[in-house]
Amino acid sequence: MATTTPSSKWTNNISSIAARIFFVFIIFQIPLFRVTCRSGVCTTPLHVTSSQLIASEIFPVVVVKGLLYPGAAVNGLIHNMTVPSWDSLLNLYNLTSVKEASAVTDLQRLEVLAGSYFSVAGALVGILKPGRMSMFGSLLIIWGLVKEGILGKPVNSDPSKAVYVYPTMVIALICAFSSVKYDVKKVVRSAPVRSSARPLQSSSKSKLK
Repeated sequence: MATTTPSSKWTNNISSIAARIFFVFIIFQIPLFRVTCRSGVCTTPLHVTSSQLIASEIFPVVVVKGLLYPGAAVNGLIHNMTVPSWDSLLNLYNLTSVKEASAVTDLQRLEVLAGSYFSVAGALVGILKPGRMSMFGSLLIIWGLVKEGILGKPVNSDPSKAVYVYPTMVIALICAFSSVKYDVKKVVRSAPVRSSARPLQSSSKSKLK
């Protein structure tokens, strides 16, 4: 029977804790960045994902509201000491008219949109089984923000809607990387072993006795 070493237990604990912290960042909608989206200006991956889900009608509105409500309740208690009502969620996130909004905004920021999808899905799945989905999503978001902020693609002439990265994005990125389980033993076993022995060279001239 295979025994669990202390190092593997330590890595498993680190990945589980990191996945839970990343889940808190995503579900409770801690601002990570500021970018233009269909609903106006989005500051969390869940907000970006929700605006796209409402516009495309992939999931029922009830499912999107269920994802948004925990963060909306926490933010309401922190800022106003009130809990928003269920019916006012779409108005709170400016999602009532996203279906009529142009899809060009999302098409110009495909990396941020795809990264937000991966981040939300990775945060939900990571509670049960931490994986690489959160890491891929975070990397896509970073690349999309860098492309717009440094390379200027797409061009944004409104300073109030300029891309911005909050310091919390660094913490979320570290948690996304730390949630990936690295099995050192498996890597060592799968590494090819090079033999140092050389085949014996036979003599080119043999004498018959």
